[in-house]
Amino acid sequence: MMGTEILMNVTPQETRVALVENGVLMELNMERARRRGLVGNIYKGRVSRVLPGMDAAFVDIGLERAAFLHASDVAPVEREELPREETERNEPIQRLLREGQDILVQVIKDPLGSKGARLTTYITVPSRYLVLMPGNTTIGISTRIEADTERARLKTTLEALQAEVQTSYGFIVRTAAEAAPVEALKNDVIFLEKLWQTIQQSARAAKAGSEVYADLPLTLRILRDMVGVDLEKIRIDSRETVQRVSEFAREYVPELVDRIEHYPGERPIFDLYNVEEEIQKALERKVELKSGGYLIFDQTEAMTTIDINTGAFVGHRNLEETIFKTNLEAAQAIARQLRLRNLGGIIIVDFIDMTQDEHKRQVLRSLEKAMEKDYAKSQICDVSPLGLVEMTRKRTRESLEHQLCEPCPTCSGRGYVKSAETVCYEMFREILREARQFDARELLVLASQAVVDLLLDEESASVAQLQEFIGIPIRFQVESLYTQEQFDVVLL
Repeated sequence: MMGTEILMNVTPQETRVALVENGVLMELNMERARRRGLVGNIYKGRVSRVLPGMDAAFVDIGLERAAFLHASDVAPVEREELPREETERNEPIQRLLREGQDILVQVIKDPLGSKGARLTTYITVPSRYLVLMPGNTTIGISTRIEADTERARLKTTLEALQAEVQTSYGFIVRTAAEAAPVEALKNDVIFLEKLWQTIQQSARAAKAGSEVYADLPLTLRILRDMVGVDLEKIRIDSRETVQRVSEFAREYVPELVDRIEHYPGERPIFDLYNVEEEIQKALERKVELKSGGYLIFDQTEAMTTIDINTGAFVGHRNLEETIFKTNLEAAQAIARQLRLRNLGGIIIVDFIDMTQDEHKRQVLRSLEKAMEKDYAKSQICDVSPLGLVEMTRKRTRESLEHQLCEPCPTCSGRGYVKSAETVCYEMFREILREARQFDARELLVLASQAVVDLLLDEESASVAQLQEFIGIPIRFQVESLYTQEQFDVVLL
């Protein structure tokens, strides 16, 4: 039985990290030198506009688009002019912030599409086992640590460490801290305390609109966040990165040091386990299922929809059995594709209609179970009266499609273009309009190859009729750079 492996493909321009479970690509993270993700970065920002109508403010953090800060993300620290008891209520944004004010903010969502980054002033700084919360003194424990005895042990340990190190900050205990020795937790508390002091010093000296602290680069961040996952191997195709990752591991994740290895292979590292091929597939609308059924993924502005079809799958017993089997297989494939494509926000799954309630229950349970391995938080609702399953998945980064692709310049993201026939008839109308309006000896029509072909072939009779009607000759010229929808009518 193969375990979980991490493959790192590093070039000066781009770092790609693949998470492979039992030989199957489950997740892909990428970071480009020109566009590093901003989540977790801390900035000294300046409030540029306060918007009472939206209960939010725009903050300049030095990016091309102003970032967005909602009133609910403004921590009490920023509310110093208010009496303490008032800060707990929902205060309107204009009482919390004023234009021109400098504040320390952290990015919680990368700029997505046309939206600026989303900010919070509830700053958190993560380490291997803990997350530092400078704004308060409470101790929270990850809900994934389920054993009551372990939760109690961690809580008392952290309280004791708070007193010992004399820190006035709160901490969240990460899932990785389960069964962690006291010494390791203490090292983390000291490390985070020092780091936060450094961040504060940098913030004091920084100009508004500048970065104060950047989260670790992807190669190191992945190691920090994967603690607690049973990793078999970490293979890296760059000697320099192996060195850097090993140094980081020696200090923070010593148990992983022996599993880090340099991949010197002739074949590119992403050819192992067909990772490159899987990435290409993850950009397609259609996902084939082993049984012959298939899924169709459509990403829109508001939500992602997933449609399931039986396709070529013909069950052995009866239709209901065929549908049930296809839906079960689809549930597994969907969970994997959501992670791989990094789809977030609202997701609507249109399973094939099932008549038996027990089948519906099992398919839903199967989807929930498959989603448990996902690091992004998700919430799944029951099957709706229309047979749809609504779910949400936490989105922090752009989806794979948005990271790797851009809208088609020909159709501008519509997914279709006007047919050559439609363009011909539009052109006829334009010719009539211009012939009536202007006095021309001849008309020259510039259009794409497909449209000109149609005009000279199937529509040649219509063109002859039109020439006779307007009484002037029409010449056609192919313009190779025109898209199918573009044409020009020139008067000569």
